[in-house]
Amino acid sequence: MKNLPLAPTSTLYTATIALAFAALLMVAHPVQAQTYTVLYAFKGAPDGVNPESGLLRDKEGNLYGTTSGGGDHICKNSATYSCGTVFKVDSSGQEAVLYSFNQRHGTNPWGSLVQDEQGNLYGTTPVGGRFDQGTAFKLNPAGEETVLHNFNHGAGGFELLSRLARDSSGNLYGTTFRGGNSTDEGVVFRLDNLGKETVLYTFGKAFGSPSAGVLRDSTGTLYGTAFGGKVTDYCQGDPCGVVYKVDDAGIGTIFYEFDGSDGMWPGYGGLIMDEAGNLYGTTPYGGDSGCSEEGYGCGLVFKLDPKGNETVLYRFTGGKDGGFPWGGLARDSQGNLYGTTNVGGNVDLPACYNEVSGNGCGVVFKLDPSGNETTLYAFTGGTDGGGPNRDLIRDAAGNLYGTTVYGGDLSSDCPQQYQAGCGVVFKVTP
Repeated sequence: MKNLPLAPTSTLYTATIALAFAALLMVAHPVQAQTYTVLYAFKGAPDGVNPESGLLRDKEGNLYGTTSGGGDHICKNSATYSCGTVFKVDSSGQEAVLYSFNQRHGTNPWGSLVQDEQGNLYGTTPVGGRFDQGTAFKLNPAGEETVLHNFNHGAGGFELLSRLARDSSGNLYGTTFRGGNSTDEGVVFRLDNLGKETVLYTFGKAFGSPSAGVLRDSTGTLYGTAFGGKVTDYCQGDPCGVVYKVDDAGIGTIFYEFDGSDGMWPGYGGLIMDEAGNLYGTTPYGGDSGCSEEGYGCGLVFKLDPKGNETVLYRFTGGKDGGFPWGGLARDSQGNLYGTTNVGGNVDLPACYNEVSGNGCGVVFKLDPSGNETTLYAFTGGTDGGGPNRDLIRDAAGNLYGTTVYGGDLSSDCPQQYQAGCGVVFKVTP
């Protein structure tokens, strides 16, 4: 696998993927208390280890997600030696494993799930399957899994790290991190109801490999983020990242190129769009270069208007406001944005230090339309969890839901590089 700048708390593929950067130095700060509830703390196999994905919520209030480890089967690809699960947490906090992955049907999912009107769930795995290069799968309400497509080396791409998008006809859209052509930068694909793949766009060096899935607008245009673009001094000789779009004719264009100060290396969360066609997203690096000794910055929140003009809405400092926002955003009707950062927050707690990511176990934040940031909750890395690195979702009442990669049940047997616990599903009540 090529070197991907991963969230510092990730444990999947720790033997094969190098973390991009060294320690960050944070500034101490007071912690702001908020209403916070752990809905479920994972305990390891078989219920789940390390929920790397965000959540999906149905109309009854049930939450669905995936864990990269745990389950009933042993898999060679995982640092936890287990294959991962699809789980459900009901409104009372009861968890059920809906499916345990195995080597043949796909393993170690990272991406969030999508659901159709009949309650079927759809997702991806980065490895496993017939060719051990990843799968797209369907899980029906009875817990029966169908592999829709086995990815393989070559033009169709392989190694899927992100969620799928679904249209009204039931077609699924997604990205692969690798494959496509000789540059091995991945593809944008569509799967029909029978699992037949159509490659819509093949990435090259200019775009780089996709860092997240795609957003599909009402015209059928797909938007996403990737690791290509400008090579600048700020990014120390590497491409800084792009936002791209692919139209319904399969023509791909770079919608915006980052230069480092305005964002660097877009994260896993992808993009959201408002009613006016503005795009919003995060980059885990870039922004204020003074917040890390490497000079990469602690990340930011950005907005792109329909013409591709960027506004930096907020630059993180790595202190009480957080740093490294790897996940995507949620937005309310007043234009407030909500998200998480992987570090920062409670910078003085021993549980929130490691030599890779620095101090702080991350925060849940709110950003108002004027660019004022509020820390809604700062994780401690204990029973409340730590290291959130995927999207938040928001219900009609304004409650926020998400996952952390570690923390929770500290007595559980979950191998971690730096911290204890298998991760949690949480709720923040405003």
